[in-house]
Parts: sequence; C-alpha cells; structure tokens
Amino acid sequence: QVQLVESGGGLVQAGGSLRLSCAVSGRTFSRYWMGWFRQAPGKEREFVAAIFSSAVTAYYADSVKGRFTISRDNAKNTVSLQMNSLKAEDTAVYYCAAAQHGVPSIPSEYDYWGQGTQVTVSS
Repeated sequence: QVQLVESGGGLVQAGGSLRLSCAVSGRTFSRYWMGWFRQAPGKEREFVAAIFSSAVTAYYADSVKGRFTISRDNAKNTVSLQMNSLKAEDTAVYYCAAAQHGVPSIPSEYDYWGQGTQVTVSS
C-alpha cells in the first residue's frame, strides 16, 4: 500500500510563490511516476505536472509551464511542486498522485492519491 501526504499549501498574494511537498510511504516509490493535480470549486480535477521515476522527464500543463517546477527525491520518497508567479486562477486544492503506467495527464490513470492541500492566491 502506498500513502501520500501533501503539505505546503496556504494563502499567498498574486505574484508570490509556494512550494508543495508530498511525502510517500512505501519502499517502491521509485517505481511510480508522480503527478500533481488541482481542483477548484465547481470544476473538474485538472492535470498540473508529472515526473517520471527517473526524475529527468517531466510534463506540465500549458497553464503552469514556465511558472511551476516539479521535482522528486527518490532517496527521501518525496515529490515537490515549486510554484512561482502565482495567479488568482491557481487557487485550488492540490493533490499529488502516484501511477505505474498510463497517460500522465489523466487522473484515472493514477493508483494512489493524497488528501489534498489548499492553495489560495489573493489578487
């Protein structure tokens, strides 16, 4: 069983930065590629970023490309999301998720999810 716990959310002004972290339990962390998703009230969960087990290949949604950076530390079983130049439209609950195969941008491809952490960007 794999468990994911997010942290680092909060309230920030537009233009500011936040760093989200996700701690993953289980000895097989390096086998999973990790993703970050977000869900705003009344909207569907949307893909933000994903990183493969090698920690070299990463994918980003167009809406965050150039502002967000995903990274992972396989020795510490953690995945992070550095968010810069935040905008009001980035406000959402952010979730980390783990998958062993599939399409990185599709939520149903992921096997495990965290409980989410709230990010609120004030304009």
